[in-house]
Amino acid sequence: MTLHTRLTDFLAIRHPILLAPMAMVSGGRLAAAVTAAGGLGLLGGGYGDAAWLRSEMAQAGGARVGYGFITWSLAQAPELLDTVLAQQPPTVMLSFGDLAPFADRIHRAGVPVTAQVQTLAQAQRALDAGADIIVAQGGEAGGHGMSVRSTFTLVPEVVDLVAARAPATLVVAAGGVADGRGLAAALALGADGVLVGTRFWAAAEALVSAGAHRRAIAAGGDETIRTEVFDVVRQRDWPKGFDLRLVSNAWIQRWHDSPDELLARLPEAVTAYREGVAAEDFDVDTVLVGEAVGLIREVRPAADIVTAMVRDAARILNRAGD
Repeated sequence: MTLHTRLTDFLAIRHPILLAPMAMVSGGRLAAAVTAAGGLGLLGGGYGDAAWLRSEMAQAGGARVGYGFITWSLAQAPELLDTVLAQQPPTVMLSFGDLAPFADRIHRAGVPVTAQVQTLAQAQRALDAGADIIVAQGGEAGGHGMSVRSTFTLVPEVVDLVAARAPATLVVAAGGVADGRGLAAALALGADGVLVGTRFWAAAEALVSAGAHRRAIAAGGDETIRTEVFDVVRQRDWPKGFDLRLVSNAWIQRWHDSPDELLARLPEAVTAYREGVAAEDFDVDTVLVGEAVGLIREVRPAADIVTAMVRDAARILNRAGD
């Protein structure tokens, strides 16, 4: 069973499902597993750790995978782009920054550019830079993003923009997609496919500890919030406007509600955070997942996740055997 879309044709894949290149989570094994299941795995380039990237590329075992980078961080280690372009990947995804300085370089290597956007204005700029695929990410998504738009309204607005300006460009939906219902909804909204993070975060091949998986499975979507607290205590200097969706707890909520005090008492908070991480104490540490965490009941192999999403979406859309 397959779901044929423009995305499957463009990327030469069986199913219109892309793995979100989650930093330090979407490693080689997970990316390779999603590709083997008929989607496309994107290995997360994260914050520019060259040794980690090379190690995870080796873990992919020669599988056909794409790569994703935090764009503003890539600007601090641009040589990593050469490392992945030498693999002639099916695409390189750029998120959270100006892709223009890298888009031409990627295109000259013969590799399509995927651009993640959170607003219509960002989509306009991605088209200006010649993006081949635009990922429209709503605020429901886990990890980094923006709080300004929801997937359900952002996706069709980006679809309409792209149809008017650059109809050959593909649109992929992200944020809140965790099962066949989400995939079917994205296609109904006009997207050519989906980018999936949280559901694959809870895959057996993800670089996630058993304790973190247990914490996520016990959580509901109502427990997630968007906050800057985690970036502050991790001392990640993210550009203004971007924050994180994660599962909240009393420690995070305490500092989320008192941002000025957090800055004033930052050394104390950083120490507590690091101790919590080391102990896997989820009363302090947390998991970076989206609202779709409430739809996840178990950790499953990536192949099973892909198969179930396609089967259920095809049934919903009455497109079995398409």
